[in-house]
Amino acid sequence: MPVTSFRPWPGAIFKRVTSLLDVQYDRKKFASNKQQAMQELDRMLAQGTPVGMLVGVFNLPYFPKEYRFHFNAHNITAIGKEGDHYYVSDPVMEKIETLSSEELLRVRYAKGTYPPKGRMYYITKVPQNVDIKSAIVKSIKRTCKDMLTIPLPMFGVEGIRYLSKQVRKWPVKLGEHSAALYLSQVIRMLEEIGTGGAGFRFIYAAFLQECSQILGQPWLNDVSKEMTEIGDKWREYAYLAARIYKKRDNGKFRMTCLPIY
Repeated sequence: MPVTSFRPWPGAIFKRVTSLLDVQYDRKKFASNKQQAMQELDRMLAQGTPVGMLVGVFNLPYFPKEYRFHFNAHNITAIGKEGDHYYVSDPVMEKIETLSSEELLRVRYAKGTYPPKGRMYYITKVPQNVDIKSAIVKSIKRTCKDMLTIPLPMFGVEGIRYLSKQVRKWPVKLGEHSAALYLSQVIRMLEEIGTGGAGFRFIYAAFLQECSQILGQPWLNDVSKEMTEIGDKWREYAYLAARIYKKRDNGKFRMTCLPIY
């Protein structure tokens, strides 16, 4: 099953944001010392400090079965502990979830590609004054750069075009059944597990709308509306792909393109 990439290397976004906002943080890795990893987590929570952690998805008990696969670059935040259970905030879930110490230890030391090895991170200092306008401009320029100038065909706009070309070949190369399975994996990675499809574009559109007000640049609001329309196209694509996977489209594999942006 293909893995559709829709984010920078784990930790990159967090590092960029804290750098732009002049926020200080600490991060730690405990390799094989599991006891020390849990003790340090407990120590920070006792101080009232939320702790971010890199974990594996497959053994998260609150994830629906269809969401579980061997992916070790997922981030959750522990915000408290009561008895043997930890309260965690997960960006995929709508409410606060709980994990026992055994369950949390298992996902913090998941095996496979890029094992988390007990990685954790937390904020240590937030400045009183932040140059938010400068941070916004730099972040938008960075996003445009990443989407348009990475000189490899699997990233940004070129990556979308590359995937579109591959999707067209799947029915002949793999057969109708496997092609439909591959397509379902793409939709899961984009719309259910991650935010690379419509979800990300709606989030970014909201961001641009706020930026328009903060920077006093009305044209950013127009770009926000355009981004929302593009998100609608990605959602439509996911809907049509789901119909193909569930054989509600007369078994025809006719997904010949992807939205461009």
